[in-house]
Amino acid sequence: MMPTRVILAAVLSFAVAVGAPGSSIAQAPDAAAPMETKARQAIVVDGETGAVLFEKDADTPFPPASLAKLMTMEVVFTAIEEGRIAPSQEFPVSEYAWRTGGAPSGTSTMFAKIKSLVPIDALIRGTIVQAANDAAIIIAEGMAGSEATFAGIMNETARSLGLKNSTFVNPTGLPAEGQFVTVRDLTVLARRIREAHGAFYTIYAQPDFEWNGIFQRNRNPLLALDVGATGMGTGFTEESGYSLVGVTEKGGRITIIALGGLASVKERAEEAKRLLDWSNTSFRREELFTAGNPVGRATVYGGVASEVGLVTREPIVAYIPKDRPMSVTAHVRYEGPLRAPIAEGARVGQIEVRIDDKVSVSRDLYAEGQVVEGTFASQALDAAQELAFGWIKSL
Repeated sequence: MMPTRVILAAVLSFAVAVGAPGSSIAQAPDAAAPMETKARQAIVVDGETGAVLFEKDADTPFPPASLAKLMTMEVVFTAIEEGRIAPSQEFPVSEYAWRTGGAPSGTSTMFAKIKSLVPIDALIRGTIVQAANDAAIIIAEGMAGSEATFAGIMNETARSLGLKNSTFVNPTGLPAEGQFVTVRDLTVLARRIREAHGAFYTIYAQPDFEWNGIFQRNRNPLLALDVGATGMGTGFTEESGYSLVGVTEKGGRITIIALGGLASVKERAEEAKRLLDWSNTSFRREELFTAGNPVGRATVYGGVASEVGLVTREPIVAYIPKDRPMSVTAHVRYEGPLRAPIAEGARVGQIEVRIDDKVSVSRDLYAEGQVVEGTFASQALDAAQELAFGWIKSL
């Protein structure tokens, strides 16, 4: 029986090329990495590739506050697009929704009148633009009967989208035991909303919204700054401080930022702008590997060939620090040696592009060609070689 082993092979050719003397990479004297941020949790991600440009405690959980409403909206958008509810459909305002998230609550609200009917379209705009807690509760009760049942849908959706370290207890983000998110998960969710729900995503840039005769402006501070902001939202709790998720489109680049644990509204806006400005000037987009071309080779056990090429199905694009191109490396990971037979196109490993040895981009690798089982003699020879190298303990 062959034991599982992970083999890492560094692919350095592109790193040498971009860092070599006389290369076309411009050296930017002002492009130093931010050595620190005042945020307790932070991540900056390229929206095109998902490449991580900067992170700090990105998997440390914290209470989401109103950022939980991003997941609430993901559930609503999907339900509308699947035809289960309609934007014109009206939901009633219960006394619970009114007291917990409405005018008497003293929290963010759209001031929906108790026992009135509110269209889903207006509830969406109240939730997004005004961070309205009453709107989120009305949606949860209207769609699922209760906050708890709706939270179950939120968590099922989170798992399906790959949010590994976030759990939701209610649709508002109001304090609740066991409710937490991470900045990494929030960027995954923000990217999903922007890409999958384009028609609804534009609401995140809506500057204001009026309901029940009360006019309120969008709470996202990035919309007023010269950073190309197109969304998303903010949050605050006494326990976790001020937080933010933002998406910008500037100079042909899409950037997603998530911050947590800041001390004030002012600090939140300043720190977000500083990191966004840094990310937009400090990196160069580079296509490192083209789709279909081998990025490396993996050893094969028991086949007519002893190796197989590893290819990607999409170009591998990364963002290279202008002042530190040699900090970028690529690593091929596979459990090996691979055992024949291997079908052409079979998924056999991954390639990781790292900046300062932190994973920035990860993509699947596939077998370039087929490797059929070898003869008994060749398999015996492979076994002898494997035993000689100590990679397996028994056949």
